[in-house]
Parts: sequence; C-alpha cells; structure tokens
Amino acid sequence: MARAQKRFNNAVMWLVRIVFAVLLAFPFYWMLITTFKRTTDLYDLKNNPFIFNERPTLEHLRLLFNETLFLRWIGNTAFAGAIVVIITLLLAVPAAYALARLTGSWGVQLGIGVFLTYLIPPTLLFIPLSRIVALLGLQDSLWSIIVVYPSFTIPFSTWLLMGFFKSIPRDIEDAAMVDGLTRWQSFVKVMIPMSTSGILTVVIFAFTLVTQEFVYALTFISSAAHQTVGVGVPTFLVRGDVYYWGSLMAACLITSLPIGILYNLFLDRFIEGFTVGAVK
Repeated sequence: MARAQKRFNNAVMWLVRIVFAVLLAFPFYWMLITTFKRTTDLYDLKNNPFIFNERPTLEHLRLLFNETLFLRWIGNTAFAGAIVVIITLLLAVPAAYALARLTGSWGVQLGIGVFLTYLIPPTLLFIPLSRIVALLGLQDSLWSIIVVYPSFTIPFSTWLLMGFFKSIPRDIEDAAMVDGLTRWQSFVKVMIPMSTSGILTVVIFAFTLVTQEFVYALTFISSAAHQTVGVGVPTFLVRGDVYYWGSLMAACLITSLPIGILYNLFLDRFIEGFTVGAVK
C-alpha cells in the first residue's frame, strides 16, 4: 500500500512538472517556429500554426539584421543596463545596510517610504522627468535613461536588500569588529559576501527592467541609433497596420533567451533574494 501511494505521488509530481514545463516552454517554441515560418504560412488560416506547413525560411532574420539597427539596439541596451546596475548597487547596497541597522522603528518606516516611491506610476513622472532631462541637455541620448532608471531601481533594490541585511545577525558584525575590523571593513568583507543572493537579485531585476521599459525610452530618445531593444523593435517592425511577425518573434527570442538562461542558472538564489525577508 505504501509503495503504491509513493508511486502515485511520484506520478502526480512528474505530471505537474511536465505540465508546467510545457506551459513555460511554449512561448519560446512559438517564437522559434514563427521566426522560421514563411509569411504565406503564417497568414494562411487553414495551416496548422504549431508546425511548419511550408519549408522554413531565414527571410525574417535577414529583415531583422539587415533592415533594422537590431545589433545596435542590443548594444545600447547592454550598455545602459550595465551602467544602471552599477549605479543601483553603489547606492542601494549601503542605503539598505544603513536602514537595516538603524535602531528603533525609523529604519522600517524609512524603508517603507523608500519602497512607496517605487510604486508611483511612470505615466505620472515622465513629463517632469523629461523637463529635468532637457535641463541637463541629455535629450535623445542613452544617458537620459541611464539617469532616470535608477530613480525606480534604487528604491526597490534598497527595500529588497534590507530584508537580507536584517536576516544577518548583528553578532557576526560585532565579532568581526572585535577581531579588528572597522565598521566599513565589516560591511565590505562580511556583510556583502553574505548577501550575494540579494545582490544578484538586484542585478537581474535592474538589467531586466532596462530591457523591458518602454515609456521613458520612447519619451527621451527619438533617433533610431540611440534606441533600446524595447523601443526599436516595435517601432520599426510595426508599420501602420503591418506587423512583421516573423522578425518580431525573432527579436523577442534572441533577447529573451539570455535572460531566461540567466534566471534558470541562478533560480535558487533569485528566489532566496525575494523571500529571505519574509522567511525571517
């Protein structure tokens, strides 16, 4: 009886795994098959949409790489994402540590206040922020979004890292300072290495936000050479009522695969980064 129950539980577990695997992998399969389908195959309603009804083609990839600045947009996105991540870490990590170690209830209240600024809708801010960008002379440049994006990556990252630093006992810091380290050395050599999961979560969050954000990038950047992937792809591959679905799906597949692989490689740490404060 026990063996039968165990087999049944294993069967249910594997069934759930297979169902979730299929559901999560299906968007990538759909993008892949659409990338290589011929246009006539895509628009023929009589064809089976899940298979190749005609011979695969590379025409959509040629359109994407030869008639758009796709590679330039990827480079712009990577550059902006790297700078935003660095700025976010430089400001959010010490701020989170300071708030986590602030005595009394002030630390929690200030942390909540910082997080609430992240919840302000971008549609309310892009007009005043565009005025600031104009005053700084950063219109139509990548530096406009590099300056603006940390305004909402830093609050969320600070709030997220506070949970990590609070979960680390003060006794560890005290022991490090008894051994001769200063407060700053204890922070750098003890606290930061113990918070790598949270810091990695911040890196993934900030970089993903840069690749997906649309409103600010569209508002502040107008020339094609300076645009990011999130704006350039829909702007140049949706022309009026004509959608270049094959090229659109190719762009989505190429840009989403690295992020998807990154998420899966560090999935355990990423989940820990979001849950450690709640677990504590």
